[in-house]
Formats: sequence, structure tokens, C-alpha cells
Amino acid sequence: MAKTVMVVDDDPEVNESITALLEGNGYATISANSGDDCLEMLKSMAPDLILLDIMMPGTPAKEIINKIKGIKIIFLSGVKMSEHQKSELLKGNIVDFIQKPFDIDDFTNKIKTILGDD
Repeated sequence: MAKTVMVVDDDPEVNESITALLEGNGYATISANSGDDCLEMLKSMAPDLILLDIMMPGTPAKEIINKIKGIKIIFLSGVKMSEHQKSELLKGNIVDFIQKPFDIDDFTNKIKTILGDD
């Protein structure tokens, strides 16, 4: 059975692009447009990984991640961050940080490694 990745991004184009890339690599996907949508969906499903945009309207990402237990999360951000800032984010179930825009091969390899598909 394919592993499932939830993509949470308020930009529909980014959400669709990442979803298409993941599906093209054999993953099942779930899309959410906000952190609040993500939390609502998690009441009835448990993806193997969540790709969560840091900067979205609504509930702050920090509050969202505090409510997610037992699911690996990768932060996505279009905002440039220093290595120190990135390392500060990698706590708890946050397993990685991906800067947008990203290299497709690097992105795919990270997902495969984190999900144990490499």
C-alpha cells in the first residue's frame, strides 16, 4: 500500500505541484489549504508524513504542530532562513525543513529517505 503524504499549503499552485510530484513518485496524497483544515482532516485519517507550510493565514504553524502527535512533519517555507533558524525548528516530530523553491530531485530524495523508501 502506498504511503500517504498530506500537503498543507495555502498557495493552490504550490499545493497542486507538490501533490502531482508526490503522486508521480507513487505516494498517495491528501491536500489541505490551511493548518485548521489539516487538523480537521487528521481527526479521520493519519498520513505517514505532513508537508506543512510555515507561513499561512489562520492558526500559527507552532500551534498546529503542537496538536499533531505521532506523525512526521517537514516544514516548507518560501522565506529565507539561516541554518541556525532551521535547526531551531527541528524539534519534536519536525524531521526536516525544505526551502521553496526547491530542487525536485533533492525534494524527492528527502521524502523517500524520511519515509524509508530509499
